[in-house]
Amino acid sequence: MELTMDYCKSSIGKKLMMAVTGLIWTGFVAGHMAGNMLIFVSADAYNSYGHAITNNRAVYYGIETVLLLSLVTHVVMAFLLSKENWDARPVGYAFQAQGVKRATLASQTMKYTGAIVLFFVVWHLNAFRFGPVYMTTVNGVEMRDLYKLMTEAFSSPLYVLGYAVSLGLLGFHLKHGVQAAFQSLGFRHPKYTPWIKCGAVAYAVIVALGFISQPLYVFFMARN
Repeated sequence: MELTMDYCKSSIGKKLMMAVTGLIWTGFVAGHMAGNMLIFVSADAYNSYGHAITNNRAVYYGIETVLLLSLVTHVVMAFLLSKENWDARPVGYAFQAQGVKRATLASQTMKYTGAIVLFFVVWHLNAFRFGPVYMTTVNGVEMRDLYKLMTEAFSSPLYVLGYAVSLGLLGFHLKHGVQAAFQSLGFRHPKYTPWIKCGAVAYAVIVALGFISQPLYVFFMARN
């Protein structure tokens, strides 16, 4: 037990927990984006999808609990690792040492994009998870009218702009985060590291554009 606690407190342990929790959210984000694409099909299809997810309370709250714990763990580990890095070089680097690989912009700004993404998650939950409740009936089943809620929210150009910018930064965060997660899990080799990098970029672009396309569609095409 003591060995386990010591490992969790180590930098390697913290990075591993960040990797696992980050990949949990990576999978959720992809699934959430794909499900939300039903908005392009019809209001009934989108509402039925939302109802199917929330109707099974045990599964729904179980998933929410895992996501919440993963998010809290991810944020705490990120803060502790950042503090360790800062304590190790309190003055900062006056120059880039010769022969040392320069950090990418994505890696240098992870804490900033992460903070913005965290704010976006809270903002998004407040608007859609805890927002106004409208009801509709689909095939004789009464359910929450999430389509109406979405069209109402995305009728504001400022809301659409803020959503699009936040999702763009999410994609930027994911681009480096996915690569770093696999690296922390030991998947680092000249043969497949380039494929992981390409896959991370493709994933980030698809997720960001997929999410951004939804408010743009609502604002320009689907509003009453």
